[in-house]
Amino acid sequence: MGPAFASTIDGRRKGACLFCQEYFMDLYLLAELKTISLKVTTVDMQKPPPDFRTNFEATHPPILIDNGLAILENDKIERHIMKSIPGGYNLFVQDKEVATLIENLYVKLKLMLVKKDEAKNNALLSHLKKINDHLANRNTRFLTGDTMCCFDCELMPRLQHIRVAGKYFVDFEIPVSIRN
Repeated sequence: MGPAFASTIDGRRKGACLFCQEYFMDLYLLAELKTISLKVTTVDMQKPPPDFRTNFEATHPPILIDNGLAILENDKIERHIMKSIPGGYNLFVQDKEVATLIENLYVKLKLMLVKKDEAKNNALLSHLKKINDHLANRNTRFLTGDTMCCFDCELMPRLQHIRVAGKYFVDFEIPVSIRN
C-alpha cells in the first residue's frame, strides 16, 4: 500500500488547513499519475478517533504515514514526498522567481482581513496581478510550465482561501480580469 495522509475536518464540512490541502494535492497528483496509491483519512480534531489519539496524541494534521513511518512536521512531509515517494521529486521544481512570487501572498490576505483597509486590499490585488502577469508572460498553464508542480499545489489552496475568506470577511473578490 502507498502513503496514507491524515487531514483535518470539523465534523460538518471539508477541512480548511492550507498545508493539508497542499500536500493532498501533491499526493493526489502522484496518485493520478499512478506512481502511488493513496489513502486519505479526515480527522475531526474536536473528536479524534481513539486510534488517532493513541498514535498521535495532540498532533494536528497534516500527518503523512508511509510504510509505517509517521511524518508529523510540514517541512519533513515535503522533504519526504520529494525524496521518498515515487515521482515526488518531479513535483519539486527549482524556480527561485516563482518561489519569490508566491511566498508572501497569504500574509497579504491575513493583513487585509485584520486591517480591513483599502491599502491592504490594494497590496493583495497587486500581488495577484503579478502572479497573473507571470502566467501571461510565460504563456503556460501552470506557474513553471505546462504541468503542475509544488508551487501550483501551494498557490491553489491560498487562492481558494482568498476567494472564500476575502468575500466573507471584507467583501473582497478576485477581479475577473485576473484570469491566468
